[in-house]
Amino acid sequence: MRSRGRLLLLSLAVLASAANAAATPGEAVDLLLAGGTVVTMDKGFRVFEDGAVAVKGERIVAVGPAPELRARYTPARAIDTSGRVVMPGLVNTHSHVPMTLLRGVADDVELMVWLTKYIWPAEAAHVTPEFVTWGTRLAAWEMIRTGTTTFSDMYFYEDQVAEAAKQAGLRGFCAATVMDHPVPGLKDAEEGLRVAEAFLKKWSGDPLIVPALGPHAAYTVGPETLLRVKALADRYQAPMIIHAAESPSEMKLVREKYGTTTVAHLDKIGFLGPNLTLAHAIWLTDDEIATIAARGVGTAHCPSSNTKLASGVSPVPKLRKAGVGAGLGTDGPSSNNDLNMFEEIDLALKLHKITSGDPAVLSARDGVEMATIGGARALHLEREIGSLEPGKRADLIVLASDAPWVQPRYDVYAQLAYAIKGSDVATTIVNGRVLMEDGRMLTLDTAAITARVRRYRDEIAVRLPAR
Repeated sequence: MRSRGRLLLLSLAVLASAANAAATPGEAVDLLLAGGTVVTMDKGFRVFEDGAVAVKGERIVAVGPAPELRARYTPARAIDTSGRVVMPGLVNTHSHVPMTLLRGVADDVELMVWLTKYIWPAEAAHVTPEFVTWGTRLAAWEMIRTGTTTFSDMYFYEDQVAEAAKQAGLRGFCAATVMDHPVPGLKDAEEGLRVAEAFLKKWSGDPLIVPALGPHAAYTVGPETLLRVKALADRYQAPMIIHAAESPSEMKLVREKYGTTTVAHLDKIGFLGPNLTLAHAIWLTDDEIATIAARGVGTAHCPSSNTKLASGVSPVPKLRKAGVGAGLGTDGPSSNNDLNMFEEIDLALKLHKITSGDPAVLSARDGVEMATIGGARALHLEREIGSLEPGKRADLIVLASDAPWVQPRYDVYAQLAYAIKGSDVATTIVNGRVLMEDGRMLTLDTAAITARVRRYRDEIAVRLPAR
């Protein structure tokens, strides 16, 4: 009886020990998204069908099978993603986001006509710091709603863009514009450089805003100013973005001024370098592609804007083959006319298939890559964003998969590239902060934005030139 009693006590002790071990909390994290298909976009392109992502503070601490992460971590908050897709937030490598307020003012015309007859006059008449703030708020609403977590911008009053983006919780690669002629808020390049330097100082080290420089283009910024911009960027270790090789009319202007092509001109004066991104990069020779690759320059492919303005098609397959970081961008919402990056993935892939005659020239996975880690690489931010990996910023989106157009699913990349719409984004998280959950905006007053946008529309419409 005594031995039987001792055995019972020993069994109870073992059970208690096991229960205590099971109850011992794992490592504390802030968020655990578990149960869905996790598309990492890491070097191995790993996909976890029953996956999870653990987030602590601003960064991802673990990615892997959901049962494993549930056992290892105790979250302050768990988000069930069962039946959904979890992926890196999309990276828009080129935009002018305040131009949401000029959406639809001038369509179906060539680039230089669009700029000189409609856009530049409208900007001169209407663009103020307040205009930029409200335009950016409208853009932030659209980007959060459609899955963009990082956007690259170049516009006037860029400080207001950065402030509004930060308030909304978005990550902004914000480039202060420099041009040789007067633009809203700046009377000349000298003032532009002064304002740009103050901008770099103010935002350096910010967790959400990457301060950058945006000399507009080779036809609006002369060689001397371009080199001063580059020197400023080098001094502050800041990135730069410039419109380059965008349209036949631009190439004609540059050839008339400098006797060569845009990229050849930029290389000749020593402007190309590993902190630069070329927006559009359409009209390139094979030698120029090799030069871009050798200099470590990134590119932003904007298929919707480029097709709508009949500007041309960037040689993305050749750029990728040469090792150039080639991301996707929307360009401004006045030439696109939206900021929906899922549309850019779909159009980019189909555009290159039809122009090359090769349906395999870019795969569905290639398109998703260009909108995530490829976009991060194009902006030289791949160490921080673009994939779901431990140590990277917690920028991710959750996609609902109950709509008819995304059922059934056989290949997750095909679904993301060709079927998913921006409207399927359910939850958007940037830097570990939930900005939208199940379609509900958490950081923006959308009613106030709508009301203010309607006022701007009425003010702008009465001053538009006749079409």
